[in-house]
Amino acid sequence: MRNELLPPLIKALLEPKCYPHPAQQVELVVTHISWLLIAGEFVYKIKKPITLPFLDYGTLEKRHACCEAELRLNQRYAPDIYLEVVAIVGTPENPHFNGKGTPIEFAVKMRRFDETGRLDRVCTRGELQPRHVSDLAEAIVTFHRDTAKTSVNTRYGSPDKVIEPALENFNELYALLSDNECLTKLDSLQAWTRTEFERLTPNFSARKAEGQVRECHGDLHLGNIVLIDGHVKLFDCIEFNEDLRWIDVASDIAFTYIDLLDHRQPGLAGWFLNEWLSRSGDFDAMPVLRFYAVYRALVRAKVAAIRTGQNHGDISETQGYIALAEQIISAPKPRLVITHGLAGCGKTTAAANLLLNDNYGCTIHLRSDVERKRLFGLAAAAKSNSPLGGGIYVQEAHQLTYRRLYDLAEGLLIAGWSVIVDAAFLRHAERSDFRALATQTGAEFHILAPQTSLEQLRLRISDRLEKGHDASEATIEVLEQQLTFIEPLDKDELHFLI
Repeated sequence: MRNELLPPLIKALLEPKCYPHPAQQVELVVTHISWLLIAGEFVYKIKKPITLPFLDYGTLEKRHACCEAELRLNQRYAPDIYLEVVAIVGTPENPHFNGKGTPIEFAVKMRRFDETGRLDRVCTRGELQPRHVSDLAEAIVTFHRDTAKTSVNTRYGSPDKVIEPALENFNELYALLSDNECLTKLDSLQAWTRTEFERLTPNFSARKAEGQVRECHGDLHLGNIVLIDGHVKLFDCIEFNEDLRWIDVASDIAFTYIDLLDHRQPGLAGWFLNEWLSRSGDFDAMPVLRFYAVYRALVRAKVAAIRTGQNHGDISETQGYIALAEQIISAPKPRLVITHGLAGCGKTTAAANLLLNDNYGCTIHLRSDVERKRLFGLAAAAKSNSPLGGGIYVQEAHQLTYRRLYDLAEGLLIAGWSVIVDAAFLRHAERSDFRALATQTGAEFHILAPQTSLEQLRLRISDRLEKGHDASEATIEVLEQQLTFIEPLDKDELHFLI
């Protein structure tokens, strides 16, 4: 934006002398709702005096309230970035910060960070790694766990508040687009959305009753996540509209999921879902996740269409997001993969490789070591201090664990997700049960059975125990015990080997 088109206050704040700290120069970043002034080590975010259908910054009092809300909300996970709300006093032509006098404007003061660390940019450079995505999942699960839950009698998260913005988004897209191919695709996506909503209405109600509608971020795409000193931080949540913020946690993570898909990283999208599930245990989110993912993709389509209309560009970006929504609802036929093998043979590594190579990002990895501990109220990496064949490894616990894996796999397959069940599956009967489940749910069935030498098994187990960071507690003694009762794959089962 040329300086002559800027309001007098913003034009004046481009002068470094206005700031109470060193600043050699001031950079201005303009968004559709804010001005960001980058001065030295700090950033000052000033809200534009505008009113939109989803936002009201129309008065100084409302802008002040939104600044305070932005500070409070973002300090939940980034207190070292979001520092304070500062008053601007003086006149628009001669402003200064936190002086005496009546405020003429307010700004959120933030600590500056390196923009090259934003995850959208990290991802575009091809530098986003599974460890970063795991750290992101941990940050989101911790944030969701600690944030406020809505009460049952509020409007937030109720089925009508779920479908209302989705249908409104379609109406806005129809008004923005004239391309016949796009409109035909929107017709199909709208019909799918209505049908899915009717089918999932009991799920939406149940999730609200269970406390999964919370004061979330609301805008959790990769551009609002940054890598600082090797760790992920969230920032810039929606402060201006409670309906966009008080949502199902599944809707919150759906934005991150579709953004990874949009960045052509389906393996990392699947990795993100799995790391989030492993930490949260919220498998009930999976039936509704595709509904929210399609909604998020089409919101991005709308934003792209608005931008195209303003810049008189082509509609390729909008078409891309519509195609992404179509991809999400047309995932391939689910498949059920079970692993088979002794402790230390590489089942979990092989399962992770399979997951990262899923070109649709729709495979869920269930791990017996993690789900067994969850049944007993333990974190994945916690030590149970169980003796050989005792504690959480008694036969009854073993049966409970396989029952949980079966139930989770069944629910995921019915919801259209592919599943890898990562367990020893040493006995033929256990494998047969899951093969029957695949037949029952119409899923493809496969067996993943990594092989290695007995010497290598012992070395891997010893190394894993020494590091102490894995969910598995298998020891050399466990391996020796497994060798006494393992039932190898029979001739029929060998046909299903990957």
